[in-house]
Amino acid sequence: MDAGPIPNPTENTFQRSREPDELPGLYIHIPFCLRKCTYCGFYSITDHSLIPAYRSALRREMEIYREWAASFDTLYIGGGTPSVLTAADLEGLIADLLDAFTITADAEVTVEVNPGDITPGLLASLRRAGVNRLNIGIQSFDDDSLALLGRRHTALQAIGAIQRVRDAVFENIGLDLIYGLPSFSAAGETSPEVERRFAAWLATLDMATGMNPDHLSCYQLTLEENTPLAKRCRLGELILPSESRQADFFLRTAQILEERGYRHYEVSNFARPGRESRHNRKYWNHVPYLGLGPAAHSFSGRERRWNHSSVDAYIGDLESGREPIESREILSDEQLRLEALFLGFRTRRGICLETFRIRYGRDLLADKRDMIERLSGEGLVEIGDGFLRPTRAGMAVADSLALI
Repeated sequence: MDAGPIPNPTENTFQRSREPDELPGLYIHIPFCLRKCTYCGFYSITDHSLIPAYRSALRREMEIYREWAASFDTLYIGGGTPSVLTAADLEGLIADLLDAFTITADAEVTVEVNPGDITPGLLASLRRAGVNRLNIGIQSFDDDSLALLGRRHTALQAIGAIQRVRDAVFENIGLDLIYGLPSFSAAGETSPEVERRFAAWLATLDMATGMNPDHLSCYQLTLEENTPLAKRCRLGELILPSESRQADFFLRTAQILEERGYRHYEVSNFARPGRESRHNRKYWNHVPYLGLGPAAHSFSGRERRWNHSSVDAYIGDLESGREPIESREILSDEQLRLEALFLGFRTRRGICLETFRIRYGRDLLADKRDMIERLSGEGLVEIGDGFLRPTRAGMAVADSLALI
């Protein structure tokens, strides 16, 4: 059956802004998992029969945006679970990307992997394809926590997977971890179960840092709507830690990791010097990025758009010669300014006052002097080297800082 014409890239109105000067990033969403974790709100499906049609549609989407940027210096393949694809599919997908786009020779090329999928064959294939950074979804080294989260690996399997990655000579390794899990009891801040959750998290940090990864993402659990974990909490079967206890998790995590040589460069992210995620920093710095695949988001510097959160709709649009866009928005100067505050306060670097003044026509120190002085007095922000930045305590309430 004729799949219809591929849209002419020269007719694509989604043009990247020339500012800022940093090269854009490229993101590919792999919407497949073996099973859904109880907490996950990212779009994915478990029907792998659609993988061939998805790969064909993705190639067509690559053609649409072939001229979107002269080059990219980061490529991030996320999901879902990219590692559920066969080694041959992943290697072929990356080859398609290298054919469609110019990826710089020094690009950071990241693939997300599940510990249960990591085999020597997969790692060898990723190395051949040019992948130089792996992000491993560990979440916890505590088996009870892994069971609650619905993960399909054990702590022992996770340790073995990390060792196999090291044996394959991947030098840039990131681990994802989750803290603040709910308990079956709310009998006070110091109930045995609440204390056990906290102790399990500290043990996970000890194990993680003992494996000497280059990067650690430590996410506070967020209850995503309609996930099994959210439903159990809504029914009262499980109870999240209090706000004060969550703050304890956050501050203790930052203290421990910084003492062990990791720089707390974004609210949820820690890295050895020089190992910060170059791709994710583009999101926080308002750098344009192109997202391909179902549910993927893109940002041109002014316009934000996102694809259908449906593999069927995504494939159908591309087979019919249409861009698979669910919706889009054009950001006003005021929206961009507010986003710059929100994103800047999430990073330890903070907000460059001169760049902010030039770009948005606002002198923060003059316009918000009373508020900034109050926040500084409370130990939440500091000013230095031309930047307004959050302190460690400020990063714990970063979202509220953006309301200045």
